[in-house]
Amino acid sequence: MFYFSKIFLKLLRMNNKFIYSLAFLFILLSAISAYMLEKETFGSVFNGLWWVMTTVTTTGYGDYAPKTVAGKCLGIFLYIFGIGLISVTISKVVDSLFVYRQRKEAGKLRYQGEQHFVIIDWSKNAELAIQEILNTDTSTEVVLIDTHEKTPIVHNRVHYIRGNPTHMETLEMANMEKARSVFIFANEITEDQAMLRDPSFVDGKTLLVATTIERNYRNVHSIVEIKNSENMQNFQHVNVNEFILGSETISQLAVRSAFSPGSSRIVSQLLTRQSSSSLQVLSKRSSWRTYRDAFEQLLLEGATLISDRDQLNINQKLDQLIPEDAQLFVICDAETYERLSKLK
Repeated sequence: MFYFSKIFLKLLRMNNKFIYSLAFLFILLSAISAYMLEKETFGSVFNGLWWVMTTVTTTGYGDYAPKTVAGKCLGIFLYIFGIGLISVTISKVVDSLFVYRQRKEAGKLRYQGEQHFVIIDWSKNAELAIQEILNTDTSTEVVLIDTHEKTPIVHNRVHYIRGNPTHMETLEMANMEKARSVFIFANEITEDQAMLRDPSFVDGKTLLVATTIERNYRNVHSIVEIKNSENMQNFQHVNVNEFILGSETISQLAVRSAFSPGSSRIVSQLLTRQSSSSLQVLSKRSSWRTYRDAFEQLLLEGATLISDRDQLNINQKLDQLIPEDAQLFVICDAETYERLSKLK
């Protein structure tokens, strides 16, 4: 008994691939042996495999059972060695799943997907952005890059990467080259970081991250949050696609709400997909020559054209030609947008 215990302890310390291969060969050869020893009893190799599996997993349905001495000896062999080998294999599989989960939560696994959103630096704004992404598209996945020892958010469509976003190996772990967009959020400052309370220090780190990404991944659409609008000029050489001025936007929205009550609720509804109508983007159709063509056709189809990219003066240039690369922003509900997005 002591000898068998030593064998199983050695099996537990062996390489997982070796154990899986050994278990596969053991079961396959046992199934073939069972059929060869008692062809009339089992009828086929598959039935022999069925008997072997029910034996080593201690299920024992009893629908097949060896009748000869040789077959019964094979059964005894399976009882002694097979059950132990399968138990070791199952424990290895369970351990592998546990290690995989630990490594994923610790941000040590490379992300293999494509067309995902990358979020850099965990903050309240980052959390809200992730929730909005997940609610907007039920198939899109998010990769979060931060320095926490363990992922700050647990979701089956959120993959965590622990590392410095200014290092190429971290960005490669996030598969940045195949990403759809990257959000660089201003890192939240803790009380013990008194020197970093100046927004310029925060924006300085953001600039370094943005420079690294734009230098190596120009194809990825970049959205950057900055604390101080005066620092925006420092980002000019980086070619950032879009900026978010968190505190300034909130202040402007608050003032607009004071002068025009209800405007904040309108903006919130346009920005979130949880309301009945929200802001959507469409490409130019081949049948549209001018903005008037698009405006009138979309109106009939249940959508309101309000801008081309950041140009809000559509009503002043309805007879101008629409460029082929236009990004037409419309207001409509989700059902209407799904229908419109299929039209070319």
